[in-house]
Amino acid sequence: MRFLHIDARLSTRRLGLPRRAVSQILLTQLAIAAGVLTLATGLFLAPLGAQLDDQAMRRALAIAQSAAADPSMAADLLDSGPSPDSPVQGAAERIRSATGAEYVVVVDLDGIRRSHPNPDRIGEPVSTDPGDALAGREVMEIDEGTLGRSARGKVPLLASDGEIVGAVSVGIAYGSVQDRLLGAIPGLLAYAGGALAAGALAAYLLSRRIQRQTRDLAFSDIAGLLSEREAMLHSIREGVIALDRAGRVRLVNDEAARLLGLAPDAAGAVAGRALDDVLGAGRTTDILTGRVEGSDLLTVQGPRVLVANRMPTEDGGAVATLRDRTELEHLGRELDSTKGLIDALRAQDHEHANRLHTLLGLLELGLHEEAVEFVTEVVGVHRSTAEQVTEKVHDPLVAALLVGKATVAAERGVPLRLAESALLPDRLVDPGGLVTILGNLIDNALDAAAGSPGPLVEVDLRAEGRTAVLLVRDSGPGVPVARREEIFTEGWSTKQPQAHTHRGRGLGLALVRRLAERQGGTARAGGAADGGAEFSVVLPEALR
Repeated sequence: MRFLHIDARLSTRRLGLPRRAVSQILLTQLAIAAGVLTLATGLFLAPLGAQLDDQAMRRALAIAQSAAADPSMAADLLDSGPSPDSPVQGAAERIRSATGAEYVVVVDLDGIRRSHPNPDRIGEPVSTDPGDALAGREVMEIDEGTLGRSARGKVPLLASDGEIVGAVSVGIAYGSVQDRLLGAIPGLLAYAGGALAAGALAAYLLSRRIQRQTRDLAFSDIAGLLSEREAMLHSIREGVIALDRAGRVRLVNDEAARLLGLAPDAAGAVAGRALDDVLGAGRTTDILTGRVEGSDLLTVQGPRVLVANRMPTEDGGAVATLRDRTELEHLGRELDSTKGLIDALRAQDHEHANRLHTLLGLLELGLHEEAVEFVTEVVGVHRSTAEQVTEKVHDPLVAALLVGKATVAAERGVPLRLAESALLPDRLVDPGGLVTILGNLIDNALDAAAGSPGPLVEVDLRAEGRTAVLLVRDSGPGVPVARREEIFTEGWSTKQPQAHTHRGRGLGLALVRRLAERQGGTARAGGAADGGAEFSVVLPEALR
């Protein structure tokens, strides 16, 4: 990449062109402005010459019409012959002097001149054909005659009875037309020069602005930066989304498309579209668009737990980054469960030590029968709990979870029991998913029931054909009807985050619903018959 940049710079210098982008843009704009003005000047001068020719011919025609309209002109033509002293010559010269025409020539029906600026040519045939005018037609033209090139107007000369007795031809010197055209050029060039100066100033100001925006880089450097930016954005293992000030997508890299569940080639398809249209309504969209503010915000998108951060840009847009914390979240929850089990084992260790001391005391006192009864009772309690679970729950993974949770619940002083109707066969398609759902629901139920009068958590698992139904009831304060949908929103929680925790609150129920919906099921919150809350999850096709 860097070699390409060097080659581009060397080739630019060999051609003698400026290297900086702003200089190239300024020169290009000046060249375009000069070319446009030159073209515009040429296009203006071409019709101006034709317009001046037309004006000169119409002026000549108007003078000829005025001369032919004088009744004495036709009468003098009929009454006198071709002579420098004839009244026709005198009248024609008066008209020529008064109008500034180059010539006013009157001819008879034979095409013989009766008037001419050069008296020596009176009595000679005209140099151009007068046939059209003698035939009764008016003529306008640019032609070459004995006096040079001129704009001409020819009209028939009529007697008092309407008979054509001759023609009047008037010429305007073509040199005067050219003089008018050339006279207009300096003014036109002045306007063009002013326009070019204004264009150059505008180009300079624009180039200065571009210089600030491009940081005075060369085109090769800009192209290299863009290439490196594209390679970097699509190679990093962190999702990046760029938005404009209207919330439309500017850029989505490959990792962001993967994390958000978009198609691998969706980067071009979603560009320019509003983020609400691409992702739909939800917490993820609210975070990326800035409607929810904060740093390291957790959100659930499909089956993934994401950490999002948003940084505004100078133009009013924003760049958001996404990191995948799905595996970390699962590990964290497993760590929390393991920690709970360790705490329960620690408590059991103390309890076991107390029981051993009790057993030792009974043996030292010689109360052997009481010692046997004591051991039988302790072992029977733990065995009955495990047997009760395994009789109703045949899947080993789910049964192990329930036994472990029962131990944790006992330590917290909250009885955990299975409903009488509970029965789950060992035919689960995705035991891990069911364990995640059930573990989250039991943890929330234990938190809600702890400290309540008559604490209790009841779990009901049953199969209805190929559908698995999970019910978790607690004796806690319950969930208000108005908030039974809101509690499934990412980030919603009634519990404060603990200082030692590795993760945020408000993701458990959101994950429960997402996992249920991914299997085509539902997750709902309701009220228990004896007070408290009841969470139900229905998973169709969960059993083989």
